[in-house]
Amino acid sequence: MQTAEPGILYIVATPIGNSQDLSPRGRKILEEADIIAAEDTRRSMVLLNKLEIRNRLVSNHKYNEHGKAAWFIAELKAGKNIAVITDAGTPCISDPGNELIRAAVEEGIRVVGVPGCCAAVNALSVSGFDLSSFAFLGFFPRENAERLRLLDIMRRDRSTATFALYESPRRVMSMIDFLIDNRVRCSLCLMNDMTKLHEMSFRGSPEEVKEQLLRKGNYEKGEYALVLALDEDYRYQKEEHLVSPEAMLADAMVRGMDAKTAIQSVLADRNNSYSKNELKTAALNLKRLFS
Repeated sequence: MQTAEPGILYIVATPIGNSQDLSPRGRKILEEADIIAAEDTRRSMVLLNKLEIRNRLVSNHKYNEHGKAAWFIAELKAGKNIAVITDAGTPCISDPGNELIRAAVEEGIRVVGVPGCCAAVNALSVSGFDLSSFAFLGFFPRENAERLRLLDIMRRDRSTATFALYESPRRVMSMIDFLIDNRVRCSLCLMNDMTKLHEMSFRGSPEEVKEQLLRKGNYEKGEYALVLALDEDYRYQKEEHLVSPEAMLADAMVRGMDAKTAIQSVLADRNNSYSKNELKTAALNLKRLFS
């Protein structure tokens, strides 16, 4: 009995707003694939219906991708071609897909990228900032301590001063206020609803961008991508010696805090660059040392 040749796993970029941005090659693959693995089948169906593509949609969202990968691999081994898509843009860029790709690579299955839209790259391309190097940091953190830690990482980055991030429309003003409250010296290019009819850009300092958002009104709608370029004199110019996490916790506990409160205090410290897990480990080290 002859074993079927394995299928191909296609990673297909889809439009981020304008359906005409799907490449002819991407459309052909979506039309011919045996299965389309979609982050959200309901949202993907809207695009496919608009393009008159009728094909088998199977969910592959972040809550089921670990369990679903084995099923997709079995289908690929049976000779079926699968196209992976996300709600908008390039799969795996702050979206599900990596688990399936890793599994396919381990099984020796061919993985082919079909390039196209990516919100981060699109925002970078129109920012006007130095793009000789840049870093993509995903979604801006929600918690203040994590935001402060990310800011410290950005300031310490010796390779680039240009960073691309995503943000929810519900939190975009909170993000801008964080930059203002912490006196972050930088230039911003904030893009809203890229490639759509009412695409807008907001440019300038955090204060200027906030004023533009307020002037626009109804800013809590649409998708946002941000490019942030730190001022040269705002970046750390030399490597700073870090105090050990044990020393930072001990200092807080000497002031009367218990271990749990001390960890929260250190996390909120702008000079801290340790994660919560690192501080928990340090607390255990202190406990063992003095027990």
